[in-house]
Amino acid sequence: MQEEKTLLTASLGFLVKDGQVLLAMKTQKIGKGCWNGYGGGIEAGETPEQSLVRELSEEAGLVTLPEFMAKVAVIDFYNTKSDGSQFVCRVHIYLVSQWQGEPQETETMVTPTWFSKDQLPLDDMMPADKKWLPVVLSGQKILAEARYAPFQQSLLEDVKIQYVDSFV
Repeated sequence: MQEEKTLLTASLGFLVKDGQVLLAMKTQKIGKGCWNGYGGGIEAGETPEQSLVRELSEEAGLVTLPEFMAKVAVIDFYNTKSDGSQFVCRVHIYLVSQWQGEPQETETMVTPTWFSKDQLPLDDMMPADKKWLPVVLSGQKILAEARYAPFQQSLLEDVKIQYVDSFV
């Protein structure tokens, strides 16, 4: 049976250059088998930006700095577990404009691939991603809510998106 992880805060980053975005195939945990950006849980004492610097190093072998990250979204993912209980994971989402190194395959992220922003593999991404990712890649900043059924295979309702000018 698939593991049901409870994660309360996370960071997620999408590397962008020349109208393209880097995605990789997740091999484990939430999003397994889906194209995704890089990221994961925020550890004790870390800011979302520090978490993303660490995750990019661990998952892609890349080095970046917080000044090369633009925060584009905060999304609350309401996750229903198979026993009916719920938890909310707040994900801080960034577009990353500069980094050092070439993306590497790792145990958790394979087949790093550049996709045109207007030709994303939406049918092979997490169900909520197809709703909000094109919005933030178009230059909008958002607050959003997504409500997932158990194992994050489907949405319980449409993603709610609120456009914002900045983040507090």
